[in-house]
Amino acid sequence: QVQLVESGGGVVQAGGSQRLSCAASGIIRSVFTSSDKAWYAQAPGKQRELVAHISSDGTTHYAEPVKDRFTISRDNAKRRVYLQMNSLKPEDTAVYYCKISSSYYRTDYWGQGTQVTVSS
Repeated sequence: QVQLVESGGGVVQAGGSQRLSCAASGIIRSVFTSSDKAWYAQAPGKQRELVAHISSDGTTHYAEPVKDRFTISRDNAKRRVYLQMNSLKPEDTAVYYCKISSSYYRTDYWGQGTQVTVSS
């Protein structure tokens, strides 16, 4: 059973940085490596939205509001996905979710989310 566990959330002041981590278990390395990975954010009262995406070949894509501030990366050997968030703004406050899209299993896997609160 594939499980994703996010960590690294918390309260940070505006202008600060935070690094989120997503640890995958129950998935073999080759399947993890061949999967696309992404981070989503869900602010209070809003829909869950894509923040950053990294394809299996390493190509990245970012939502416009976080371009040049956030960086998505992955460590396939450790089965981890990261989101480095810099120059944080109060509007970045949300629950952040990790998602892995397995082409092998044709399934999306989600973590339980981690809260990031940016204080002004």
